[in-house]
Amino acid sequence: MSVTRLLTGAVGLVLAGVGGCLLVEVRDVTGVLIWLGGAVLLHDVLIAPLVLLIGSALVRGCVRGAVRGALLVGGALTAVALPVLLRPGKPANPSVLPLDYPRNWLVTLLAVAVVAALVPVLRSALRSRRRSRAAGRLTNH
Repeated sequence: MSVTRLLTGAVGLVLAGVGGCLLVEVRDVTGVLIWLGGAVLLHDVLIAPLVLLIGSALVRGCVRGAVRGALLVGGALTAVALPVLLRPGKPANPSVLPLDYPRNWLVTLLAVAVVAALVPVLRSALRSRRRSRAAGRLTNH
């Protein structure tokens, strides 16, 4: 198992622990569980199938994985942001939602798109670098 996979798993476990600790402090656990169940259904019934269909229909070649990944992350970000994005008007207490959440959501989606665009470029550069090293080793022997 790679170091990256172990670190990712460890970070996931820590974040799950933080979420569990925060859930203990919630008074309306039923509402939170219903919201989480809705988020899972939204992802599994709507977002994931749409991403797979769009990725299969529109994208070919080495960029397909990056596009699918970006669409999945963008869909998940949108699902999490929906309550704030769809809220009606300004809250009664401006300190409840003090940031410009729609703008921040768009900036985050833009960052996901930039990373998705860079992934195939970096993969291609690494592939050509490996090929040139391998070719250099073959000519040296």
